[in-house]
Amino acid sequence: MLITNLLAAAGSAAPQNKFGFIPALQNGGVISIVTVSILAIFSFGSFYILFTKWYEQSKILRQQRELGTTFWRAATIKEGAAKLDKNSAWRQLVDDGIAAEDQHSKLVDSLEAHDWLHGSLARSEASINARLATGLPFLATVGATAPFIGLFGTVVGIYRALIAIGIAGSASIDKVAGPVGEALIMTALGLLVAVPAVLAYNYLQSRNKVIAERLVAFSTDLLANINSKGALKPSLPAVAAARPVVTAKPAPAPVKP
Repeated sequence: MLITNLLAAAGSAAPQNKFGFIPALQNGGVISIVTVSILAIFSFGSFYILFTKWYEQSKILRQQRELGTTFWRAATIKEGAAKLDKNSAWRQLVDDGIAAEDQHSKLVDSLEAHDWLHGSLARSEASINARLATGLPFLATVGATAPFIGLFGTVVGIYRALIAIGIAGSASIDKVAGPVGEALIMTALGLLVAVPAVLAYNYLQSRNKVIAERLVAFSTDLLANINSKGALKPSLPAVAAARPVVTAKPAPAPVKP
């Protein structure tokens, strides 16, 4: 009984932690809550864009690797287009190329077919690249502004610490620790949101450049195929013939004298 009373007295006398994240957020008031909410929205939006754009890019790259076994092995580009996904970037280029070839005969100006097709395919490439770039400005904005939003919360926390010092008349640790801890938390949150956004932006941008280069290469091959009436096609990797398996012959048994 005595031990129980001593433990209860020790537990009631133990100091409560008033300097955690939740107490700091509550003490910061509306400004801290709004700052943390903005940073949370920025973080959620950044990861959402990262995963959705990564999936979109991976789908385009996977479809590009399948062109050699589907599109270019067809007899005509119209037959090859029917084998492609209707919503793919490669199908869009093929459809735009076919449409441009049909529209060239309707032009009254003496414009060469090569120039008309090249311009149409370039316009199609630009629209695909623009669609792939959607969301990246948000990542760039988050990476540039999140540290300053966290810094705003830091400034407010330090300002509250100075007010507490002025009211108390002395810079005691119990008056300063709370606001300063809140300021440091806001700084850390700003960096925690900004760094992944910058990394995601650079990663997605580099993959977009790879896709843009492959779109240009496919557009060039498509232009040559249309202008040559199907005579020119990119070199496709030949399927390696199955080699016969050579089994090692057993060594002859030694001859006994």
